[in-house]
Amino acid sequence: QVQLVESGGGLVQAGGSLRLSCVASGIIFSRNAMGWYRQAPGNQRELVAVIFSGGASNYGDSVKGRFTISRDNAKNTVYLQMNSLKPEDTAVYYCKAWYGGREYWGQGTQVTVSS
Repeated sequence: QVQLVESGGGLVQAGGSLRLSCVASGIIFSRNAMGWYRQAPGNQRELVAVIFSGGASNYGDSVKGRFTISRDNAKNTVYLQMNSLKPEDTAVYYCKAWYGGREYWGQGTQVTVSS
């Protein structure tokens, strides 16, 4: 059974930083792409960042230069370091895994950035 558990969300002032973590179980973690998405109220879920099994990564335009995705295969964990946070970064952040031809999602963690 694939399970993704996010943590690290919270309330932060604009300009601050947060680090999100997502621990995966039930998959061969090192072989899979992992990603972070976010969804603000009234908006569609959007890509924040993705990291591939070889370590290459891609970012959504709105977070380039501010967010960094990384992975620790020994801990089955993917991270999202978020710096220079803006109020428009406020959203529920979801972890995603691609595995065995299917997609899996975590339950989400709330990030709120106050102005």
